[in-house]
Amino acid sequence: MLRIGALGSQGDGIGELDGRPVYVPLAVPGDRVEVVVEGPKGEGLAARIVRLEESGPDRVPPTCGHFGDCGGCGLQQLGAAAYSAWKSGLLPAALARRGLADPLIRSTIFVTPGTRRRAALSAINRDGRILLGFHARARHRVVDLVQCEILVPELMRLLPALRAAMARVLKGTRSADLLLTWTDSGADLLVTSAVDPDLAGREALIELAHAADVARIAWSRPTGIPDPIIVRRPPAVTFGGISVRLPPGPFLQPSAAGEAALVAAVTEAARGAKVVADLFAGCGTFTFPLAATGAHVHAVEAALPAIEALSAAARGSGLGATVTTERRDLERRPLALDELAGFDAVVFNPPRAGAHAQARMLAGSKVPRVVAVSCNPATFARDARILVDGGYGIDWLQPIDQFPWTAHLEVVASFSREG
Repeated sequence: MLRIGALGSQGDGIGELDGRPVYVPLAVPGDRVEVVVEGPKGEGLAARIVRLEESGPDRVPPTCGHFGDCGGCGLQQLGAAAYSAWKSGLLPAALARRGLADPLIRSTIFVTPGTRRRAALSAINRDGRILLGFHARARHRVVDLVQCEILVPELMRLLPALRAAMARVLKGTRSADLLLTWTDSGADLLVTSAVDPDLAGREALIELAHAADVARIAWSRPTGIPDPIIVRRPPAVTFGGISVRLPPGPFLQPSAAGEAALVAAVTEAARGAKVVADLFAGCGTFTFPLAATGAHVHAVEAALPAIEALSAAARGSGLGATVTTERRDLERRPLALDELAGFDAVVFNPPRAGAHAQARMLAGSKVPRVVAVSCNPATFARDARILVDGGYGIDWLQPIDQFPWTAHLEVVASFSREG
């Protein structure tokens, strides 16, 4: 029997066995649980709950019937106040581990559930029945989704028709990954599978698009180039008043509300800058809002479809002289000191692995302001340490929780060069 004393940074309950920490998913502080130890985890052990003997004071009934089986949400059983306190503590804890104590951290902005506009689902034909949903917790099995508390209603309403169409597309034990995105133009669907659809499968997807009013459906091999099956209207989103036509499978912030909070913090931090570098720019989430402030923006992105979409939107909106673009892998080839010299501010928004190489270049630069955006407090803290050691001070940090009931946390940080 194990008593849970705390929540870890990944949302697991933490108990102790023979002086070693035991990490227990779905447990909350105060729980008394019977567990089965499943193996090592770091310096401790990983375990799973066999029986809940006593509930901690902050345990509440989960809101979703799939909770505990589906791997999408891990903290619906934690009361709102306790969840808020734990989520707000993730960033200062990550900073403290890097020796960055007592920076100005603003109150966390919490995005409400039911607003997520992107879903990476899996579909598999299991003996003639299509299972469509997220993967089970720590398993390859697919949880057949009939309820979801995080997705926008528009995507949830699409699932029955999508499931029926996939029954005609997937034969035998075939499977596919589905990326669903809700855009200004409606739903956008990218299907990725190792086997191309046959004629009947293509016809099923075309019928789905018409019947469910899907804007676009594309198909891709795992390492291939997406092939449009049908484009009824180009999927687009608006950044800073500029409509951007999206490539298949685009990266977008998971919620419109979360994106708005990030944009507000980034443009505040870069206020007054006349020449700005937007690194890891994607399709222009920050590029066009920064351009709307009157700045000249140089957008740099490695993904060709994304930078092409950004460039086309800039030209089409008459911003060709204000927004310049460059395709570049910033991890392999970060902007060097001489290239950074002309910027008043640099914004960088890397993947979860962070921007180690670019942070090191920035640390040696004379750029007056740096704005860091991150979805991983641990790698953000590492990069922030590099900037601080290079002479930057942290003005403020804005945490944003747009991944309810998970351990994921976004942060925008404003840095300025001291001296």
